[in-house]
Parts: sequence; C-alpha cells; structure tokens
Amino acid sequence: MSDRTLLEVKNLETHFNTEEGLVKAVNNVSFTLNKGETVGIVGESGSGKSVTSLSTMRLVPNPPGEIVGGEILYHGDSGVVDLLKISEKEMRGYRGNEISMIFQEPMTSLNPVFSCGDQVIEAITLHQNVTKAQAKELTLELFEKVKLPDPNRILNAYPHQLSGGQKQRVMIAMAMSCNPSILIADEPTTALDVTVQATILDLMRQLRDEIDMSIIFITHDLGVIAEIADRVIVMYRGNIVEQGNVLDIFTNPQHPYTKGLLACRPPLGKRLSKLPVISDFMKEGDKGELIELATSVDSVVNAYNISPEQTKARHDKVLSQEPVLSIRNLKTHFPTKRNFFGKPTDFVKAVDDVSFDVYSGETLGLVGESGCGKTTLGRSILRLVESKEGEVIFDGKNILELNSNDLKELRKDMQIIFQDPYSSLNPRITIGNAIMEPMQVHGVYESDKERKDKVLELLTKVNMKPEHFNRYPHEFSGGQRQRICIARALALNPKFIICDESVSALDVSVQAQVLNLLINLREEFNFTYIFISHDLSVVKFMSDRMVVMNKGKIEEMGIADDIYNNPQKEYTQKLINAIPKGRIEDIKANMRAHAKETEHAKA
Repeated sequence: MSDRTLLEVKNLETHFNTEEGLVKAVNNVSFTLNKGETVGIVGESGSGKSVTSLSTMRLVPNPPGEIVGGEILYHGDSGVVDLLKISEKEMRGYRGNEISMIFQEPMTSLNPVFSCGDQVIEAITLHQNVTKAQAKELTLELFEKVKLPDPNRILNAYPHQLSGGQKQRVMIAMAMSCNPSILIADEPTTALDVTVQATILDLMRQLRDEIDMSIIFITHDLGVIAEIADRVIVMYRGNIVEQGNVLDIFTNPQHPYTKGLLACRPPLGKRLSKLPVISDFMKEGDKGELIELATSVDSVVNAYNISPEQTKARHDKVLSQEPVLSIRNLKTHFPTKRNFFGKPTDFVKAVDDVSFDVYSGETLGLVGESGCGKTTLGRSILRLVESKEGEVIFDGKNILELNSNDLKELRKDMQIIFQDPYSSLNPRITIGNAIMEPMQVHGVYESDKERKDKVLELLTKVNMKPEHFNRYPHEFSGGQRQRICIARALALNPKFIICDESVSALDVSVQAQVLNLLINLREEFNFTYIFISHDLSVVKFMSDRMVVMNKGKIEEMGIADDIYNNPQKEYTQKLINAIPKGRIEDIKANMRAHAKETEHAKA
C-alpha cells in the first residue's frame, strides 16, 4: 500500500437470493485504487462488475442482495474508514461528497419532472453550505466545464429535451458537483455515438487530471478501457480472473476469457468471415472447470481472415444483381413550429432528398451520429413514418403509393429488428406466441401446430432452445431477447430486413454472436439487409457497401473498406477517428500523458 492509496477493497462478497438459489455476484474480490488513477473493470453482463461498484457505494438492493463479507477501506483526510461498518446516515455523507457515481442510463437516473438545472442545484445544496443562487452559478460553471452547448438553455431544459450525450454530460456535472475523490462510471458510454463517447472519455480524463480525482470505469468493451484506464480488472462470474496494467493486458493477456474479450470486437484493419467469440477461447469442463481452447488472440482472428480477392469477388457478385430496393429523392420532414391555425411553419428535415439502391443479397450499412436521419430513413422505407415526397421502389412497386391492404401484404417481405428488444416484445406473451403471431396475422401455414413447429425450428436456428417456447421476455438476457426478435423477423420468410441499431446496447461478446448469426442467415437464405448503426467498426464488418449520413443527407457512399481506408469527407474522418481502436501505440501515449499529469499533481 502506497501513500497515494485511496480505496482498498478486500475479500468483498455480495450474494443474491434468487428463485434458482444463491448467486455469488461478487465472490472474494480484492483490489486497490490510488489517487489520480483510473481502474477499469471489464466483463460481460452478469460478471459482477456493476454489483462491485454498487457494493462500494452500499447501494445493493436488500433484499434480494446482501453484502456478506469483506472490507471497503476509504483513505480520507480524517483517516481510514471501513465503509461497510459505518451507519447509513454516515454513509450518506460519503456518497456525493467523497464518492460519486454515473449510472449507465441517464434517462432513468434523471427525474423527468424537474429541469436538469434544478436537479444539479439540489445535489449541490444538499452537500454544500451554499445558497440557491450560488448553487445556480456553480451549476452553470459545471455545465460549461462538461462542454454542454448553451448552459443557460440546458439549465431550464427537461431530460427528454436533450440528446443521450447531453444527458450523460448532465449526469457527469452532477457527479462532479462536490469535487469527489472517487468517480465510479458504470457503462457511461455504452449506447452513445462514437463521437460523443470520445468527447466524454476526453472530458473524464481532463477532470481526473485537473483535481487529481480517481476513477473506477466499468464497461464490457476493452477498446474503451484502452482509451482511459491505467490498470484493468477482468471479471467473470463474480470473480477477478486477471488484473494488471493496461499495456500488459493488451500485449500479453493470460486468461482465455480476457483473450476472448479482446478478440470479439470487430477489427478495423482486416476483413473477417465471422467474429471470434468467447467459446473460441474457453469452455467449461464436466466439473465446471475452465478449459483453454486457444493460446493467442491472433491465432483465432487469423483463422477467420478473408483475403482482398475474396472480398472483391463477393462485391462483384452482389453488385451484379438487380436492385431489390430503390430509393429516389426521399424526403421526410417533421414540423417543429405551427401558426395560430395549426399549420406547420418550420420543419426538421430528418431525411432530405436521399437516393440509393440496395442489391439482392447485399448488406448496406447506414452510419452516422444520433440525429443524422438514419433511423428515420429506415422507418420511412417501411412506411412506419410517412414521407413528404420521393419514391421507395420494392419489387417494382412504389411503397409510398400503396393502400393499407397492399401495404400489409408487402410487409411479409420486409421486416425490421429494432434497437431495444425488450420494448419490441409484449411482456405478457410467451416468446413462442410472439414469434407465431406474425404467421397467424398473415395466414402463413394451415394450422397453429405447423406454425409451432416452424417456431421451434426458428428458435434452434437463432441458437435458442425449444423449451424456451413457453417462457416470457423478462426471463432472458439482452442478447437472447435480440435473438428472439431476429427469429420473429424471420417468421414470414422476408426478402429484406432492416436492422436498426440492433446490437448497440449489447456486450461486445454477445454482439459478436448476434452479428455472426445475421451473417450466417444472410448466407443461408440470401437475405438483403440495411444495417443501421452509429458504430462504424460494426458497420464496416457487416456491410458490403456503406452510406454515411449527416443532417438528413448522404455525405458519402461506396464500398465499406474503401470508405474506411480512404474517406473523402471530413465528417466520415471524424467518425473513424472517434472509434476506440485499442492500439498499443495509443495506450503508450495515454500512459505517458497521464504519468506527466500525475507528476504535475504531486508537485
């Protein structure tokens, strides 16, 4: 232990009583955090990383959870305190003042009926001896510090009036309001655009170095960890399986689970036939022991490598097909202002004169930041929102001119997989009936027995089990629910599927499984996809061609590898630069910069 030690977690045990029995969510976990240091905790959903942070804050819901053992020693100005042994009233003095937390989903962390400014002002007045007017001034200063545009407007705005990145910055401002010694950031950038994510990571680095603050950064993505962390803790099923400095973890990972996490993010410099997954690196033996299957990340990645000649042959084959979909001068506008008589006077041009073709068997990637119009474009194609003008030609018919009966008939051939699988499924209907429902609506197959047989076949196809038929959506993980939504989209044997941010909120390991599934289904059934995402690395892996959108218009369009290797527009370059790449030279540069800042702080 050094004189800069700030937090010691020793033999922490947190258990949950569930219907299936006792779950050891955190199992004998120990680590330290030094002043000015960023420790990254990485692992899949269910690995125990978030419960570790909640245990540190003593926010584990009881019941069903309980901290049953260990010590959490905080080295403050007044001495060493075991946070597990003080009263709840004393603990409230540490929360916010000494240890703050940013939660994963800012919309659920912010109160929708209070303005953003009022919520930060309340946090300041609760912990600091200042007037409301002083708290307001401090809030405006914080909003400027976290680079929110027009702080006065944000002060009076409600959470629903802000973008995801802006809400997350409000949460950071609130967490920073009392100058905490430790900031716990729980998946703070998971569902954000890569450009917004890059801004927030840069902001957290700046704030850490300015006030010598320590950060516990929790994520499932080792690419993000490479951007910000000094040391890395890898968790698997409640246990720490590996920890070390970030350079050692990236250059010489020891545990097969760590190797799997490093390998399953889509690589940018090469083209793969499929993504590596955790099961390529390890499996469980008959007695529950881990068996290592691969010794290095490169050996697995290289096994899936595709040559440029193979890639070109696929492009030539796809682009020689007839277009299955043609978009011509499509415009979708939303009114923002109306006059006294209710007539719209001003519009947001969400899709502004967009034209392109999609070829049979192709995956066309649609990429851009939030608000660029990509989701509205996808919904306009399916007429889930009505367009102002233009043409959407599918199977020789202009979808925008079809009546409701003809449109319903056409919907069998055009399906969409939405971003949030949980809100896409009815919580009161079993997943088997949810998949069967489209077949019943469209009269596919003669009887429910035939339809059920088809559902069981589809469940197997998407790596689910037949016994899952009678279970409800809440009984599955996020990745399993997304696979259920894919099975539902396949139920009508469509020709064309739009995937709208369908993997953006998933763990990188689960994301790899879902992407591999989509590619396998494309090869087996010759599906045509439009794949919408803000993550250019995912789009590049999935797509034959790529469309880059910005402010409702197409910035550039072409072969995915060509756009990545030689972007023509500054906006595309910005998207590419913002991707966390996990390169060794970048990690070394970050380490040098942080070491310099730490020396400055000590001085």
